[in-house]
Amino acid sequence: MGTTWRWFIIPIVVALLVAGCTPSTPQPATTDTGNHQARDIILATTTSTQDSGLLDVLVPLFEKETGYRVKVVAVGTGAALRMGEKGDADVLLVHAPPAEKEFMAAGYGIDRRYVMYNDFVIVGPPADPAGLQGLTDAVEALKRVAQAQVLWISRGDDSGTHKKERALWEEAGFDPAELPAQPWYQETGQGMGATLRIASEKRGYTLTDRGTYLHLKHTLNLNILVQGDKRLYNVYHVIIVNPDRHPHINVEGARAFADFITSPEVQNIIDTYGVDEFGQPLFHVGEKEEN
Repeated sequence: MGTTWRWFIIPIVVALLVAGCTPSTPQPATTDTGNHQARDIILATTTSTQDSGLLDVLVPLFEKETGYRVKVVAVGTGAALRMGEKGDADVLLVHAPPAEKEFMAAGYGIDRRYVMYNDFVIVGPPADPAGLQGLTDAVEALKRVAQAQVLWISRGDDSGTHKKERALWEEAGFDPAELPAQPWYQETGQGMGATLRIASEKRGYTLTDRGTYLHLKHTLNLNILVQGDKRLYNVYHVIIVNPDRHPHINVEGARAFADFITSPEVQNIIDTYGVDEFGQPLFHVGEKEEN
């Protein structure tokens, strides 16, 4: 019996001695917070921030400065807001102010900050069969598209761009829910970059943010035809998701990202992004009216 006990206890004692003699090594903060680690944050954003190339500049800089790792989920603004509602993202970068305000009023977000703006434009084939060239009234442009029954390509994905398009169609006197039944109206269900490429291939018209269009212009056979309407302002905000709704939210990482993207240094990067390549910035940081 004594021999059996000694053979059982000796390995335990040795293991304890080895553990006590092994120097401790500081470990990175990787405590699991539910669905991801404490040094990881999930950013749900509109496709325009990715398709324009802006996030390719900002995310690596944020990761280098803070040590956080960012998983970018580029979807439409509607889908990004739903991710926030369900706790599937820590921080949002979106561009649909009315929907954002509803999100905040419902208690899904705890901090919403202005980041930047650009504008929407209507682009179309160089031949311009609807005769939109030079218009500054977006609603009149849509009326002409419908009257001429020329091809209109819609994202149809509940994105910020799609929400803006639907609002313009309503103002033009059309029911957006009935438009997909029209033979001249097609929905892609895809992001801005893909929708622009489809419009280019099919010689159709579409609504796009200026930044994504300029970034992809060299690959497209589309011209800017309608611009300058105040209805076409496109304002972006960053929103921290409410951890009281979803305790696993990495609120520290989300706040770090919000602080970063609204800091003077990064605001300057945003305000000059695209100037060297396109001769104009793709985004601006001055305040714009929310339409």
